[in-house]
Amino acid sequence: MRFFMNYPGNKTKALTLSYDDGVIQDKRFIEIIDKYGLKATFNINSGLFSENDVSEKGRMSLNQCIELYADSNHEVATHGHTHMAYDMAPISVTAYEIMKDREELERIFKKMVRGGAYPYGTYNDESIDALKSAGVVYCRTTKATHSCSIPKNWLKLHPTCHHNDEKLFELTENFVKSNPYYPQLLYVWGHTYEFDNDNNWDRIEKFCEIAGKKDDIWYCTNMEVYEYVDAYKSLIFSADSKTIYNPTLKKLWFKCNDKSYSIESGETIVLK
Repeated sequence: MRFFMNYPGNKTKALTLSYDDGVIQDKRFIEIIDKYGLKATFNINSGLFSENDVSEKGRMSLNQCIELYADSNHEVATHGHTHMAYDMAPISVTAYEIMKDREELERIFKKMVRGGAYPYGTYNDESIDALKSAGVVYCRTTKATHSCSIPKNWLKLHPTCHHNDEKLFELTENFVKSNPYYPQLLYVWGHTYEFDNDNNWDRIEKFCEIAGKKDDIWYCTNMEVYEYVDAYKSLIFSADSKTIYNPTLKKLWFKCNDKSYSIESGETIVLK
């Protein structure tokens, strides 16, 4: 029997975004992606909020961040308390940076925070161990794969590409036009201040026009796709693989021998 995961609604394509630092340009960015139905994860340094509200550039104040992210459909994730490179400090300092950021973000936004992005994209084995100890389940790097494959190591979560990558539109158009049999994930990252610096807000608007509001794409945060994939891996199969039990809290979809199925939370189904 051949089993393959599908996304919610039996879709085989998912799209997620990841943006860093909690800067004022995130406000305009969210307006654009909300318009097209996309979702993003915002990686925040809880020790670097501006002392005052900003209007043109720079990191936002605590109040601005709460107003922008707290009640949105988007995710807040860790980025180190003070944006220190995790591989450049003693492990005790790195561990503090990670746990302090997680603790503060959870206090501020009153939501559990279990994801993140590496400051400067750098990491080592010790920092990965520190993330695990802090309860962080995924962390994004800056290494472009130019691929839409499901990540194999979520604590070395390599994105498809940066939004200024010369292959962005080629990759996006191919993704949108595709009808994959295996689940695919288009993952784009960046900093929203780059749209100001490069004077190319039209670039993200064009990306959203190409990729947004498609019935066959699941638009999700980083954590939503991680939790869905993790839940699928938790399905329990009988010896002959015909009886399947879903012990998770999520409804899941999958294919078996070219036929699509769904299984509710706590449900057991028998394939014929």
